[in-house]
Amino acid sequence: MTLQELRDRIDAIDAEILNLIHQRLTLAAQVGDIKHKNGLAIYAPEREEDLLRRLEALNSSTLLSNASLRAIYREIISASINLEKRLVVAYLGPEATWSHQAALAKFGSSVTLSPCCGIPEVFAQVLSKRADFGIVPIENSTEGSVRQTLDGLIEYDLTICGEELLRIDHTLAGIGPKESIRRVFSHSQSFGQCRTWLRVNLPGVELLPVSSNALAAKMAAEAPNSAAICSRFAANLYNLPVLETSIQDVPDNTTRFVVLGLIETTPTGNDKTSLMVVLQDRVGALHQALEPFRANNVSLLRIESRPSRRKKWEYIFFIDIPGHAQDPAVESAIKSLREQAAFVRVLGSYPATS
Repeated sequence: MTLQELRDRIDAIDAEILNLIHQRLTLAAQVGDIKHKNGLAIYAPEREEDLLRRLEALNSSTLLSNASLRAIYREIISASINLEKRLVVAYLGPEATWSHQAALAKFGSSVTLSPCCGIPEVFAQVLSKRADFGIVPIENSTEGSVRQTLDGLIEYDLTICGEELLRIDHTLAGIGPKESIRRVFSHSQSFGQCRTWLRVNLPGVELLPVSSNALAAKMAAEAPNSAAICSRFAANLYNLPVLETSIQDVPDNTTRFVVLGLIETTPTGNDKTSLMVVLQDRVGALHQALEPFRANNVSLLRIESRPSRRKKWEYIFFIDIPGHAQDPAVESAIKSLREQAAFVRVLGSYPATS
């Protein structure tokens, strides 16, 4: 075929794809009508994840990666949901933060994204129903857990109904050569993720923590002899030249975000359950609390403690396990755990993200 013939064929295929998308959206609108009439939830994370996994199983092409497939369908699903209801999703702002990018990756661009000044405000927005969902960082593969999110899970009665893993690729952005930099703005977690690089490449430079990397980019754009550790997205937004790329100390630097809501999900066959546990004040309490998981052959994906902030020296344990709370083994383990612990709350069961 000639170049023009190939382009003509592509144009014809694009017209077919567009027609099929229109047909899908028409059906999605009808689904929305049925949901509204029956009082059903518009957004079903388990249904969405099941769809994406089925498409991945059907994807036999070496030309289209599963990551690209998910990105394409994320926008199609987002447009479909928008026909049913304009979802509002709260995130740690301002625009161009990693949380903003996680919200786009999870919900697509057809929802209404509502930036918040801090993580507690994200929780409050969802609890007050000013937002349908919220998305917050909960842990980083390099720096560990985000304490404000764990404290929010203690304070606010919300459900974890989804998760998103986002690769964090930090850039150093600023006006002027790297040699002229006297101060660097960034979020405290990002400083931790780039600790060695900063020590080697910018020794003695003042490090100024701010509430988000997007704000860091904005401040660096306005201050002479300054730079920011931020995403390329944030640097582009504030017209800040990128001086260095991929400056994180660990190449596979990833942050896990959780979706907060007021809904519960049904099992998908590949789920994760998060628990909040307060132990009895007695010798061997932690050992006894973990025994139900061993007895039911349920692995521990994560366990850590935080002060309860309600009683001196009382700690709350956050535990992640594979499986759904409705799975027999998980259900049995949680039932036995309730008999051992002073308090157990299921924070949520939700589709696991690899």
